[in-house]
Amino acid sequence: MTATILSETSIPGLPSASGVEIIGDTAYVIGDDSPWLFRLDAATLAPLGHVRLFETPAPGPARLPKPDKPDLECMAAVNWPDGRAGLLLLGSGSRPNRARGWFVPAGATPQPAALDLAPLYQLLLPWLPAGVGLNLEAAATSATELLLFQRTVGRADAALLFRLPLAAALAFVAGGGAGAAPAVAVLPFALPAIAGCPAGFSGATFVQDRLFVTASVEDTADAVLDGAVLGSYVGVVDLAARTASFARLAWADGRAYRGKVEGLAVRRTPGPGRWELLLVTDDDAGGSTAVVAEVVADDAAA
Repeated sequence: MTATILSETSIPGLPSASGVEIIGDTAYVIGDDSPWLFRLDAATLAPLGHVRLFETPAPGPARLPKPDKPDLECMAAVNWPDGRAGLLLLGSGSRPNRARGWFVPAGATPQPAALDLAPLYQLLLPWLPAGVGLNLEAAATSATELLLFQRTVGRADAALLFRLPLAAALAFVAGGGAGAAPAVAVLPFALPAIAGCPAGFSGATFVQDRLFVTASVEDTADAVLDGAVLGSYVGVVDLAARTASFARLAWADGRAYRGKVEGLAVRRTPGPGRWELLLVTDDDAGGSTAVVAEVVADDAAA
């Protein structure tokens, strides 16, 4: 499998991109230290506006300080228990103030609903390896499951996929932890490494019965503090077979890409075994880019 960059474009005014989801002709992007949900034209990447998720002290910086930010890292398209279509946004859970999220209904003037994710995250803690703190970095939904991805930097044995029944998990979250708790199943992953530093999950989406993921590599063992970025991978996961194929993201001339990919969405499918992806990146200094890449499966390239 190969993952080749076709283009990279800066996204002015959008800080610290951490996730992307495409619905129709619109790409929705979140930032881990921003109070806004951004909207872009999925084809041209032109800005279409943004939705305020929560109030912040005014006047204030465009980026929230690291101790205060909700650290929104996970986003997935869902149908809410009341039937409304929209987006589920989740904080990483790496600190108590990051165990919150929002449901943003689809529509021209959506009213985001704040969510307390602490009851859900308490269900995940017993599954973490000893000495590992919760740090969710990606989410995706299949027809039946909510998929949450644990990123554990500096360790090769703690990349985990939490699998929860979708309807039960959404009902539990919508009810603030009231009612029956959803069952949790865990699938551990062996992710690739660069220079001895293991990759960690950073993005996910479920499209055409395939689970696509991204994993980035940082030279750090701290879940909160950033480290030098060494590169990023794109992967395709077969949940039934419990196998995955990964390709390091590279330019067309073969140079390895050194950016930190934080999320992905499938923009189109040019042919069998070929997918055009929209990726978003974060430079850890407030800048964000949109990367268009083509992933080609081995059998399609033959």
